[in-house]
Amino acid sequence: MSESKSKVRVVVLAGFILCLAAFHFGYGSHDSLVDFGFRSLNFVLFLAVLWYAAGGRARAFLRGRGESIAGELEALASAKELASRHLKEVEAKIINLDKERQAILASYKAQGEALKSEIIVKAEKSARQIVAQAKVSAQNEADKAMRRLRAEMAEQILAETEKLLRERLKAPEHERLINKSLSKVVLN
Repeated sequence: MSESKSKVRVVVLAGFILCLAAFHFGYGSHDSLVDFGFRSLNFVLFLAVLWYAAGGRARAFLRGRGESIAGELEALASAKELASRHLKEVEAKIINLDKERQAILASYKAQGEALKSEIIVKAEKSARQIVAQAKVSAQNEADKAMRRLRAEMAEQILAETEKLLRERLKAPEHERLINKSLSKVVLN
């Protein structure tokens, strides 16, 4: 046995013998200091018996509880480390998401600019075609108007000429011109 257990046994045995001797010799007086001493000795003996009987189990329980707490602390530390790594990964992903967002925005902006340039080129081409068509249409309208104007002018000139000829030409001269025209037609 260990040395501390043998000392506890000796103390318990000595206290027990003292209690028996005091009881045998009638020291159960009503003096409060003596009574307090015996009560204290009785309490110490009770604690010694309790320590002797349950001390090993209490130490084992406390040691086991300490080990389980240490294990829990280690598990919590590893969980904290894992969570810290996971947090760093999430932060890196967030940074990457921001970079991806900026890249996507730049891509969309470039596509928008290309589309804008393409629309402008098409619009300019359409404008040139419209202008060319308008010129052709305007030229056609001008030609049409000129033909109409010439036809009207010819009709007016013809009408004025006919009017002048009627005023100047009398019947005999009119007949002479008709005969002259007929002779030219017949000869040819």
